[in-house]
Amino acid sequence: MNDMSIGFLDSGIGGSTVLSRALRLMKNEDYFFFSDSKNCPYGDKSDEEIIKRCDEIVEYMTEKKHCKAVVLACNTASAKAVDFLRNKYNTLPIIAIEPAYKMVHDNSPEGFTLVMATRGTIESEKFHRLYSKYDNGNTELLSCVGMADLIEQSRFDELDNYLQKLLGKYRGMAENVVLGCTHYPLAKDNIRKVLGNVKFFDGAPGVARQLYRVLKKNDLLSSKKSEGKICFFDSSDTQDEREEKEKRFFEILSSYNCE
Repeated sequence: MNDMSIGFLDSGIGGSTVLSRALRLMKNEDYFFFSDSKNCPYGDKSDEEIIKRCDEIVEYMTEKKHCKAVVLACNTASAKAVDFLRNKYNTLPIIAIEPAYKMVHDNSPEGFTLVMATRGTIESEKFHRLYSKYDNGNTELLSCVGMADLIEQSRFDELDNYLQKLLGKYRGMAENVVLGCTHYPLAKDNIRKVLGNVKFFDGAPGVARQLYRVLKKNDLLSSKKSEGKICFFDSSDTQDEREEKEKRFFEILSSYNCE
């Protein structure tokens, strides 16, 4: 049981930013990453669609890949599907990411804050509970429709234009930026071009720590001394697309610099 894989679920390859943090803490674990690029982005889908798709993936992870725990490395999936999944798979540890708004409260509570997230996350009850608890009275919620898709498809010239229109009016105002989608840390440099030198907050470090705590509590940490394996699967329709996603996924893992 201890040497079974940890499953990571994301609507695409953005969750690599979360896995990179887990690898810092647990290099000896085996990981299975499910990139659902065929259905990316989740943020514009209905709750029912998201829950159904996440259920299918978690079932695959547990029955076919025998994962010992699952990380929802997608804020929209976490916001919409985590309660259903935890109820159905009630013996499976499920760790869910959420926008790191509490980190602003803990580290920079007075500064003007932008929360950038998908529409699904911004509108979710789960996020609004978090927001209401830690609201600093100086926050703007930005529903970034289509942004994850631009990042997923590496359309960074279009992304720069998108961000200029979305964020231009906040230059010189914003101190804190909450990256409420696991794709968004891959666009930090693009965001800085518009906003300047802001403080970024994302939930990946907290998820990695929580994953470690849950595995340790349940005696599920790997006993291996050697470095673990990473298995990647992408749901794109063609082999070329899947190979391209896999190539970029491992490039991100090898080069991504968490701040």
